Amino acid sequence: MILLDALFPVLALIVFGTAAKHWRITDTAFFRTSDRLVYFVFFPLMLFWKIGAAPLHFGDGWRYLSASFMAVLTVCALSLLYIRLRPLTSFQAGSFNQGCYRFNTYIGMAVLINAFGEAGVQLYGILIGLIIPIINVLCVSVLIWYDTGSNQSGNRFTITIKNLIANPLIIACACGILYSKLIGFFPTPVDNTLKMMSQVTLPLALFSIGSSLTFSSLRTNIGPACMAAIFKLAFLPIIGLFYLWLFNVTGLAWKVSLFFFALPTSTAIYILSSQLNSDTELASAIVVVSTLLSFVSMSLVLLAVT
Repeated sequence: MILLDALFPVLALIVFGTAAKHWRITDTAFFRTSDRLVYFVFFPLMLFWKIGAAPLHFGDGWRYLSASFMAVLTVCALSLLYIRLRPLTSFQAGSFNQGCYRFNTYIGMAVLINAFGEAGVQLYGILIGLIIPIINVLCVSVLIWYDTGSNQSGNRFTITIKNLIANPLIIACACGILYSKLIGFFPTPVDNTLKMMSQVTLPLALFSIGSSLTFSSLRTNIGPACMAAIFKLAFLPIIGLFYLWLFNVTGLAWKVSLFFFALPTSTAIYILSSQLNSDTELASAIVVVSTLLSFVSMSLVLLAVT
């Protein structure tokens, strides 16, 4: 029953976004505006509200952060080894590498709210606040290493680091943790306001994910796209499970971390591939394959933890 309760609403909203764009109910301009609102306003407010609304008492559960970091780092290294051993071009390498471990924040939050409640959302918010800058540094470093089409890689790396420092999601998580430590609750009028603003976040984000799924690039990229999805949806959960055992992570932190490993690849890999001269067609194919197959990996994890 938890599969239907947690996953069906997410799938329905993604399908609705795809249909709305196909039937021209919405257009690219609408999704560009909604993406900016979600990224810079609504989702940061949601993270701040969810994390800051109650005192943080996770005890030994904080070890899940180290386990998650090591799992991502290991899969990144394995993907680089695969790139070196297999016939992937330098143009494909950065997109493939991103697709192996970069995760879709919005789908994760949408399912977690239904599956693990407020405490799970707090853990997830803190996790992504730590892991987003780490993943971005890894992705940009690999993209720059394989970027043969630009002489401004150093400048781009500097710009990316500056953007990470000003990342609204990271700032929201940090402010939420600080607020939780100092206060730990919101006055009712403020709480109701943040609740109403947060309610629009995930529907808009999932609509946009649906609108971004295009299948035109699959035919020529199906092989590497499926391999990247295997790294993301099979290798990462298995390796993550090992690190969770190694760091003795238990309870809700274990459940949230394992679910985090099973999330699909982020649609942001397309944007970063475009900015740093990597294969956007492959990036698009990876997103499609990973998103579709992730409903299998997320279902298996939910069945395993409930």
